[in-house]
Amino acid sequence: MGRLVGLARRDKKRAEMEILDDAEISEQTGVANDFRGKPGKRQVTVISAEAWAAACEELGQEIPWTTRRANLLTEDIELPQRTGDVIEIAGVRLLVTMKVDPCSRMDEQFQGLRSALIPEWRGGVACTVLKGGPVRLGDSVSVLSADS
Repeated sequence: MGRLVGLARRDKKRAEMEILDDAEISEQTGVANDFRGKPGKRQVTVISAEAWAAACEELGQEIPWTTRRANLLTEDIELPQRTGDVIEIAGVRLLVTMKVDPCSRMDEQFQGLRSALIPEWRGGVACTVLKGGPVRLGDSVSVLSADS
């Protein structure tokens, strides 16, 4: 079982990421007060610390995870590399709807970052909220297979 080690939001496009200790996640707003929180396929984004570390290692740099602009950072769990699976964090259920393909903004932050995030779904996953609730750093994270 993994755990939640990072939580962030931004209030508008291109805004700085605000790092949080806890947040409410809902079907209506995603991560509360996040710019992308409206219902849809990219309501909440999740990246794993291991995938981020692999991208940084490829670049030979330590880069803050918030550069990726994801809402949630997990550790010690392999995130799904397919749609339909569910990520559960302290009772909150997130349906994986798509792979997050890194955009040119990543290279604006650090040259080569976009390419480093492409292999093995390193850019993370986008999700729709199936069941909301509160989350906080340290919460347990699990993956429920669409096959089960």
